[in-house]
Amino acid sequence: MTPAELDEYCARVGYTGPREPTLPVLHALTSAHARSVPFENLDVLLGEPIELTVDALVDKLVRRRRGGYCFEQNGLFLAVLTAFGFAAAPLSARVRLGRPRDVVPPRTHLFLRVELDGATWLTDVGIGGVSLTSAIRWEPDGADQTPEQPTPHEPRRIVREDGRWFHQVRFGEQWVDAYEFTGEEMPLVDREVGNWFTSTHPRSHFRHRLMVARAGADGTRLTLTDTELKVRDGDGRAESSPIGSPQELLAALDEHFGLRFAAGTTFHPLAVSV
Repeated sequence: MTPAELDEYCARVGYTGPREPTLPVLHALTSAHARSVPFENLDVLLGEPIELTVDALVDKLVRRRRGGYCFEQNGLFLAVLTAFGFAAAPLSARVRLGRPRDVVPPRTHLFLRVELDGATWLTDVGIGGVSLTSAIRWEPDGADQTPEQPTPHEPRRIVREDGRWFHQVRFGEQWVDAYEFTGEEMPLVDREVGNWFTSTHPRSHFRHRLMVARAGADGTRLTLTDTELKVRDGDGRAESSPIGSPQELLAALDEHFGLRFAAGTTFHPLAVSV
């Protein structure tokens, strides 16, 4: 990432703070990105290819003010953190949201490890409606469970069971698995394979559901799944609104996520028709 591209990125997410590899900067960048760049899979539904080069990510997520899914979001964020001087590395994971432990999902999630002042931190701006808004601590050689860690949104913790680490989110009083991981790095060649599966395989859920999400202020979350727009407040209470037509869908994408498409744009196939 060039200095000019980094300037463009900072303007895109509204970050005006120092550009140095410190923990406050890591937290601030994670928050700014998750609030500004929406998670979305719309190009998959439009039949557009997903490219993972830094040039392509800067063009799409920064200049064209689009969003993307984990390979795009965290791929761009990795380039940003590296440009800031952070010792960051890409890690692979299996997403477990909505999946019981006896189901083995594909290893198609990308998130980031950051080594800072002798401590290990995790950040992830690409896990949809539960994307991190601050980094969380991970002790790979320590206890099998980290204490509950507050974030500007939901509390988190990392637990180790059966040789696997689980990143968990607390909703109310219940801890829910976000994803499992081993700490294995995910080089670009593996990300390209995962991206190909995620965007083209007939059984990939990204090909059958419209998914858009963004973190809001004061612990709020906005999600759009097929034809349901949901706003969740900081206490976990959610209000849902139905989307009744293609025109309403395009208006909701623009109003709530800053995603603008030409009139008449349709996304196929949706699980629920509009």
